[in-house]
Amino acid sequence: MKIASKFTVHSNCKILLKDMNIDVETVVAYSKLPADILNRDSVMLSPKEYFAWWLAIEKAAEGRDVPLLVAEHLTVEVFDAPLFAALCSPDLNTALSRIQHYKPLIGPMKMDLDVSEKSTEMALSCYGYEGAVPTVLALTEMVFFTKLLRLATRHEVTPLAVVLPELPNNLAAYEAFFGCKPKLGNKLSLMFKAEDAVRPFLTANSGMWTYFEGGLKQKLADLTATATTVERVRAVLVESLPAGHSDIEFVAQKLTMSKRTLQRKLTEEQTTFHRVLQDVRLQLAKHYLSRSHVSLSEIAFLLGYQESNSFIRAFTTWCGVSPGSYREQLPL
Repeated sequence: MKIASKFTVHSNCKILLKDMNIDVETVVAYSKLPADILNRDSVMLSPKEYFAWWLAIEKAAEGRDVPLLVAEHLTVEVFDAPLFAALCSPDLNTALSRIQHYKPLIGPMKMDLDVSEKSTEMALSCYGYEGAVPTVLALTEMVFFTKLLRLATRHEVTPLAVVLPELPNNLAAYEAFFGCKPKLGNKLSLMFKAEDAVRPFLTANSGMWTYFEGGLKQKLADLTATATTVERVRAVLVESLPAGHSDIEFVAQKLTMSKRTLQRKLTEEQTTFHRVLQDVRLQLAKHYLSRSHVSLSEIAFLLGYQESNSFIRAFTTWCGVSPGSYREQLPL
């Protein structure tokens, strides 16, 4: 899996903000990012800055629902290259597969797809950031992909399910938009009927996709070239830990290098595999502990431990308190 440590806010974002009647200068001020952020050809943000940008948009909206504003004012002219290229796909399944591959060019989020005979489900999670995906961004992603399908097919498609880690205050308005009631769950996911996922895109354009594909491949290759070894190891671990893979041999194989080469590269970056593994587990543990519905045994499993006690001992060593005590000290 390719990852990036910096992400782009395209200047055409100004068009969407203006259409939504959200003052650009106010957003920039709230985000605490450079004042000329949208006056450059491209702006590179860290995951923390990327999420701060979205929280700033929400604050500048002054109580209005940003995801629903996006749905109302979304037009093709504000799409960046990966999303516009997806619109050229023959159907949703193909579009999601392409977006999954090029997601690192869009933002610090990983997409998982589950395509079956009955449905297509996409799930999103963030990386490079200790906190949860901001609710405004989580909802915007769900709204966007629903709108994308409706826009491309010119059909009022209704999702089978919308699952959110946190439900919006204006739940009725989102139920009206989706055509189904969003549900609370421990993941961020969107599911469509199989027949809707293969419904032909009226915007399909194989020639345009071919035009975009070369440039997108090069940009994705550049990400791998610029990503540090630590960032690449972290990305593999986040994906492999729930499957029980936490050893250096597995990670080295995933990165198509020998164990010795991986160790040498990490040493050059003044760290070790054990230290990176411990850091990833600690950050993920804190993230899961902030979600009261995830049990300690589930967290242990998600972190690649064989039993809960191993996780409890490790966490207590890292933080000086047990996972249970740490969770009790978290603000409500």
